[in-house]
Amino acid sequence: MPRTLLARTFLLLALLVLLTTVAWLSLFRYIEAEPRARETAQLATSAVNLVRASLLAAAPDKRRRLFEELSSREGIRLLPAEADDRLLPMPDTRFQRLIRRELAAGLGQQTRVAASVNEVGGFWVSFRLYEGDEDEFWLVLPRERAARNFAGHWLTWGLLALALALIVAWLIASRISRPLQAMAEAAAAVGRGLRPEPLPENGAEEMRRLAGAFNAMASSLDRHERDRSEVLAGISHDLRTPLTRLRLEAEMSIADETARQGVVADIEEMEGVISQFMDYARSESGEAPALTDLAVLLTDLAERRIAAGQPLAVAISSLPAQEVRAKSLARAVNNLIENATRYGGGNIRLTAQVANDEVHIDVIDNGPGIPPAEVERLKRPFTRLETARSNAGGTGLGLAIVDRVARLHDGRLDLLANPGGGLIARLVLPIRR
Repeated sequence: MPRTLLARTFLLLALLVLLTTVAWLSLFRYIEAEPRARETAQLATSAVNLVRASLLAAAPDKRRRLFEELSSREGIRLLPAEADDRLLPMPDTRFQRLIRRELAAGLGQQTRVAASVNEVGGFWVSFRLYEGDEDEFWLVLPRERAARNFAGHWLTWGLLALALALIVAWLIASRISRPLQAMAEAAAAVGRGLRPEPLPENGAEEMRRLAGAFNAMASSLDRHERDRSEVLAGISHDLRTPLTRLRLEAEMSIADETARQGVVADIEEMEGVISQFMDYARSESGEAPALTDLAVLLTDLAERRIAAGQPLAVAISSLPAQEVRAKSLARAVNNLIENATRYGGGNIRLTAQVANDEVHIDVIDNGPGIPPAEVERLKRPFTRLETARSNAGGTGLGLAIVDRVARLHDGRLDLLANPGGGLIARLVLPIRR
């Protein structure tokens, strides 16, 4: 079965139209058989009666000339029947049975019908000149007289009606599927955090109501997203101001170096938590996609981390330029590297290559890894693994941010087991050509 609603609806409508047309033609053919058979039998009966009357009225020496005239003008041949004639009967079809029945009714039960006699084809009808006559004759009509040819103009009109019905079926199916397809694309855009264009509210009443309800839902979600971002931005601003004052107070008022460093570290951790909350809450649709050289983007990111003292091995292959949100993508890769640094120990590697028409950006570590049963749960916000990978602080938003960025680019986040031990965090981006 086709996968799309358009193809399935059209297929069902086309099948209905085709079956209806076939049923109509079959019914017409069945009904039309009897009058055509009666007409053919009456034609043969009239020819036999005409020939019989002509033979009885004509002088014996004029009969040969009469046979020649009938053969040349009407295509009718007259031959004497012999006892050793080899007969090929007509096909045993309903049409031929009707012809034989009508001929028997008009010419008598002794009338014989054959498709060929002595291997000579035609429409052969036997008769006698008068009742009780022992001599039997064959009247040979053209075979086309007994053939049932479906009227060509009926077939032409039937095919035209079928083509017109299929075109209408396609229009009906497309009018049903087109708004649903547009709604599916808009819903997918909303799922990626985008704000799609409002759907046109036209067509049937049900479609107008559905498009209006979807537009209202999308507007409501967008409004709630903006309100949330504004609230979190205000909270971030209000919290960072007193945190800055606390940092200055700690630097100036706490004499003990160890205590001062501890307070400063706590303040920095709180600022990091606030930044991570803002990264997760930020509407990624605010950044427009731009054509970006992914290899250059990843190389610059890796060089900055190495310059900051991050031990990081890098292996980046040649990558195609893609329409991406560069800042969001860089933030996602940074989160993966920080996650690997925090939980995976040393030997962190950043690799990127093309595979199966996808860009695979891998951050690999040799830490304790993640059990397969916990992979999907850890992509949700505010979740952390309660085993060896959770021995450090954090908000549990790092992987959720990466997963959101991946879905924003129609990609995905795969958390795979490293064959050498540890985790492969793979950010997969589809290649758009």
